[in-house]
Amino acid sequence: MEFFAETVDAPSEWAARGVAGVAPQGDWLSQFNDPLMVGLVNEALTNSPTLESRAALVRASEAATRIARSQRRPSVSGSVSAGVNSTSTTFGGTTDRNTDGVYGVGLDASWELDLWNRLGSGIGAAEADLAASQADYDAAELSLAAQTSIAWINLNAALAQERVAAKTVEARDRVRTLTERRFQRGLADALDVRTARSTLAQAEASMAAQRQFTGEAARRLETLVGRYPNAELQAPAEIPTLGSIVPEGNPALLLSRRPDIAGAEARVVGAGLRAEQARLAMLPSLRLTASVGTNTTDFADAFDPERIAANLIASLVQPLFTGGQLDAQRDAAVAQAEAAVANYASTALDAWREVENALAADTYLAEQEDAQARALEEARLAEDLAERQYTSGTITIFNLIDAQTRRLTAESQLVTARASRATNRISYHLALGGGLPTGTASAQSAKSNSDTDAARSGRS
Repeated sequence: MEFFAETVDAPSEWAARGVAGVAPQGDWLSQFNDPLMVGLVNEALTNSPTLESRAALVRASEAATRIARSQRRPSVSGSVSAGVNSTSTTFGGTTDRNTDGVYGVGLDASWELDLWNRLGSGIGAAEADLAASQADYDAAELSLAAQTSIAWINLNAALAQERVAAKTVEARDRVRTLTERRFQRGLADALDVRTARSTLAQAEASMAAQRQFTGEAARRLETLVGRYPNAELQAPAEIPTLGSIVPEGNPALLLSRRPDIAGAEARVVGAGLRAEQARLAMLPSLRLTASVGTNTTDFADAFDPERIAANLIASLVQPLFTGGQLDAQRDAAVAQAEAAVANYASTALDAWREVENALAADTYLAEQEDAQARALEEARLAEDLAERQYTSGTITIFNLIDAQTRRLTAESQLVTARASRATNRISYHLALGGGLPTGTASAQSAKSNSDTDAARSGRS
């Protein structure tokens, strides 16, 4: 019985960009030109408890594979026994009791011949589980690198928004001061003063809220890199300006690149082999058993080769009636295999969707960023003009506050657009499943291991 990982037909190019190409190399951090980001990714990969947990699960899968392989080998056990044998005899009305020591040495061996490759199917399933566990580790590693990079972008965005909030407080305070001076000269009424003071208080409240958001962003990043979350991590409040995405690979190549798809495929293989193992369990099994041993009242004789008794038994066992247990186990294993195939198809569709979403989003986010930059420039000019007109008394305070609000909102939205585009770029490379960027700790370790293996192969 075979199970194949099937999904919908993959197009030859990405629909969002209409481009087909070679598989990307994975050095996606270099485009941000940010050594601090690379350093934090390295720190996260070194200190993450999540990765330690995944590594332990890989080791557990390796041990389970060794257990499965051991079932094809003979098992041998030895025993040494010592006891007392008490007997009584009656003669002429007198009863005598004799107590003698009893000693024995034994050696037992058993071996099941894998007639139908049932044990081999179990070994293959365990190896597939190991491959899936390793793929899960790779996926967790890539996800952690992406999460750390996104958290770094979010921290810088939060600090940039905090700067905008500080500018808002300064602008509102400047209006308050100007309004109070105009009020003292009789050029403004009390309503203007109250309005200016109210908008200043609102700006101060927004500033406090933004500082809270910044602290949470810092603690989120500190947790990812394995530091105590005390919100002391510093950032320059700079968000990278990016060029357009260069589409890499194609939907078919993606299936061979993403570790979560590799894990889903390994689980399909493992589930199929377990279904085959459940079917083979209904066939006869051949087992050889052998034992040698002694049983004597003299300890020295327990090791005498002339007193050793031996036997060898070959047994062929065929299940006849198990109350439907074997049938149910087979049906359950087949259903699990079918579920694994469906999960594989779902994982592949999700992977394609994530890449297509990221490609399409980059175009729209680039348009947003450009429009917000132009809106900010116009809002700055409008604010300068409004402040001069308010000073000269040709417009009301509400016109000035509205102009300030437009400028500050445009500046905040430009920060949001740039941060969204940067995080989308990271999500794009995460969706591609291109592995860790070159220069990170795990990538260097993988390269070192590869070089070592190549050197060993050359020597052999």
